[in-house]
Amino acid sequence: MPLQVETVILGPQTDQYAGRGQDAQSLGAIAAAGERAERLGFDVVNTPEAGHDPFLPLPIVAEHTRRIRLGTNVAVAFPRSPLATAQVAWDLQHLSGGRFQLGLGTQVKGHIERRYATPWTGAPGPRLREYILCMQAMFKSFQNPREPVYFEGEHYRYTLMSPFFNPGPIEHPDIPIYIAAVNTYNARLCGELCAGLRAHPVATFAYSRDVIMPAIAEGAARAGRSLADIDVVGSPFLAVAADAEGVEKAKSALKQHIAFYASTRTYHSVLSYHGWEDLGAKLHRLSVEGKWTELPLQITDDMLQEWAIVGTYDELAPRLRERAAGSYTSVLLDLPKALSRDDDRVAQIVAELKR
Repeated sequence: MPLQVETVILGPQTDQYAGRGQDAQSLGAIAAAGERAERLGFDVVNTPEAGHDPFLPLPIVAEHTRRIRLGTNVAVAFPRSPLATAQVAWDLQHLSGGRFQLGLGTQVKGHIERRYATPWTGAPGPRLREYILCMQAMFKSFQNPREPVYFEGEHYRYTLMSPFFNPGPIEHPDIPIYIAAVNTYNARLCGELCAGLRAHPVATFAYSRDVIMPAIAEGAARAGRSLADIDVVGSPFLAVAADAEGVEKAKSALKQHIAFYASTRTYHSVLSYHGWEDLGAKLHRLSVEGKWTELPLQITDDMLQEWAIVGTYDELAPRLRERAAGSYTSVLLDLPKALSRDDDRVAQIVAELKR
């Protein structure tokens, strides 16, 4: 089955996961990255919220491209009011000619309260559900200012939209909403209300197939939809290189990435599915102690095979197509630097995945 293929710009690298900071960016580099993604055949280009605002680069990409869709992977919802997010999504949809898709995530309580300096008002799943419904009411109000639609819930209350502050109708008012999910509540929520789900990289192929996909189908059925209506975007880890020696080095670097995410207790449902509960507890303890460089030593090669595509560049596309079957309809490729510089090879991989 053909896959839609996505890429990411401004994504975090190994040094950032290991706590050694990140590279600075420029407007020219952002424009060039967007142009290149479109030229190489990608369907979607995404920007993360990993130290920088996820929305800010997208108008630059929109200006320098014509076909490729643009998305956030993902913007953290709760530090932003629903109106703030709805307004920027509306403007990006208009400025891009209908190519924007809004990717949202919840983050965890500690980061919301302590890093974003934002109150945590309740369980994230029900709060995100209200957030989406509130934004959808706002979108309807924007498109039809004379008949505004309002929303009142436990966490959000939207009851006013005067003409002065209404951005007004646009040509492409249906903004696809994608939400990040590792656990089943958000997967069901996606099936009910959203255009797509962004599976976190920490979700293994087996976990996505056996846990996430059935939950999406359950939520879709409640809303009179089917699983076929939902785009499921996988972001598998990749340990790939030109030769066997390079693959071994890539595996070592990737273990740092995986251990970083697996140290977060919110993601431990994936570890429990595989029987790795003790691993999750140990990784979390090491992260609390700030021992970031010790985390990757806990990830075995067998675990790596569950999480990642491991192999040479020539093996990447066929192995990914095989393992994505039943788990994803789209795939986000976060390619290693050495491979990402080879335009011809990247274009070939993208074309093979889309066939």
